[in-house]
Amino acid sequence: MFEKVLVANRGEIAVRVMAACEELGIETVAVYSDADRNAGHVEYADETYNVGPAPASESYLDQTAILDVAERAGVDAIHPGYGFLAENAEFAGRVEATDGITWVGPPSDAMETLGEKTKARTVMQEAGVPVVPGTTDLVDEPEEVRELGAEYGYPIAIKAEGGGGGRGMKIVRSEAEVAEALKSAKREGEAYFGNDSVYVEKYLEAPKHVEVQVLADEHGNVRHLGERDCSLQRRHQKVVEEAPSPALDAELRTEIGEAARRGVSEAGYTNAGTVEFLVEDGEFYFMEVNTRIQVEHTVTEAVTGIDIVRWQLRVAAGEQLDFTQDDVSIDGHAVEYRINAENPAEDFAPTPGPLTTYAPPSSIGVRLDHAVSQGDEIGGDYDSMIAKLIVAGEDREHCLDRSRRALNHFTVEGVHTTIPFHRLMLDDDTFAAGTHTTKYLDQELPDDAFDAAVERWGTDEIGGDASSASTEEIAVEVDGKRFDVVVTDGLPRVSRDGNATGGSGSGAAVGNSSGGGTADVTTSGAITAEMQGTILSTEVTPGDDIAAGDVVCVLEAMKMENDVVASTGGTVASVPIAEGDSVDMGDTLVVLEE
Repeated sequence: MFEKVLVANRGEIAVRVMAACEELGIETVAVYSDADRNAGHVEYADETYNVGPAPASESYLDQTAILDVAERAGVDAIHPGYGFLAENAEFAGRVEATDGITWVGPPSDAMETLGEKTKARTVMQEAGVPVVPGTTDLVDEPEEVRELGAEYGYPIAIKAEGGGGGRGMKIVRSEAEVAEALKSAKREGEAYFGNDSVYVEKYLEAPKHVEVQVLADEHGNVRHLGERDCSLQRRHQKVVEEAPSPALDAELRTEIGEAARRGVSEAGYTNAGTVEFLVEDGEFYFMEVNTRIQVEHTVTEAVTGIDIVRWQLRVAAGEQLDFTQDDVSIDGHAVEYRINAENPAEDFAPTPGPLTTYAPPSSIGVRLDHAVSQGDEIGGDYDSMIAKLIVAGEDREHCLDRSRRALNHFTVEGVHTTIPFHRLMLDDDTFAAGTHTTKYLDQELPDDAFDAAVERWGTDEIGGDASSASTEEIAVEVDGKRFDVVVTDGLPRVSRDGNATGGSGSGAAVGNSSGGGTADVTTSGAITAEMQGTILSTEVTPGDDIAAGDVVCVLEAMKMENDVVASTGGTVASVPIAEGDSVDMGDTLVVLEE
């Protein structure tokens, strides 16, 4: 077994990997950016090293810096977690080529084969796994896409070859949408994955998203650990995951599990991975392979009792899986709720800020994966996740009952969160029945349901300075009944729409290109940034006449691509930003003539 492991990641997944290492007697090394100097994963590790400034491209994605730390620290393995470099075959290859350091993951050649969607489709077809109708060749020109649209029929999906989680995927419903969708998919692919290659496949209108967890060792043993249902999605981003899937019967469950095993065996895959499928009308189709641990691996651990991260380390160390496929059994039901700093009433727009109050639930059936505590800041440099709440029960109904109790006792103030959304889902008949599809949230649930959920279960305590605020809890009694009153000093009151009392703004709005939130952010003819982020593209030049609703630039913030649109018309006087620039909230993006 390894003696010292570097975890090339941050946040809750870094802590999760370190916990598994600690149980195995392995020392851990954390890397961190300037923005994460006081982060939870830094505090947990045995050793810590700074690898650069806040932008991920200059820190967590800096392969050379991370490998330098690995050699300085004398580690004998690197675990990448998920995201960042976890599915980067080049980085895996560099680790494999470094004497004395083991890559905790699949071989780089298997990662390259399965990580590129077109190659993965070919491998799965050769293994007899059904795939969604589409091309195994890359497309580059709009005319190629139009030809495929005519062949498959609209809608079709243009998908980034290195993409995942909906990033780099654009749905095209007519020829008129092809050119802009192709441009956007290529741009997102380059921005998020360093690869602007795209392919096209038929778009299924109302599928279930079902994925199968696999483990494979270096001795030819391949096991699947059952499936997870990830159908509850917002703009192709998973928000709730559960195991097992309520949509599969015993026969389909067996078929899809065996298909996953055949596919990864065909690719010569080892370590942990996930084979993702779309299920519609009793048929399943291969979608992609995630060559890493998944965010939602927790629910599989809850129902199988198998520690997947522990096995990642054991397999990488050359150990053999000590259980057969028949030994794998599903006991009960588990659901994971992603607790993100997002406002459901504003199309889940990210809301970075301080955790002035952070009081998560506990007790039977509850697991919490997190790396934050009260007083921490949820910044805008990375994703918006605060924690993962995992609830387990004897069956799905029992699990949902426990979930209501857990979410009722999960208190977060200082930022908007997805907790009101989760509580809404637990009152929703479609979700309770397990009949929801990947389109349910975006196409069927009315927007005012999210507004009502935030109004009912959201917090009014938005913003403030968690580090300087002082609070005092006072117990008072009224007619013999005790009340605990919290007196808080220094927390500004901010309304639900994000505007401070007495504040105003007009002239521009920021909206997620897949349906994100909006906020007025322009004063005195200047269109300014509503959030911290990176400029992906500028869409206007000085002298352009624009109208209300026109896109002036595209801003990436907390892993979401946002269109910045003008809410008033005018003539562009200047554009003081360029592609690749980092901007802070309030920075000027475009100036209009007065």
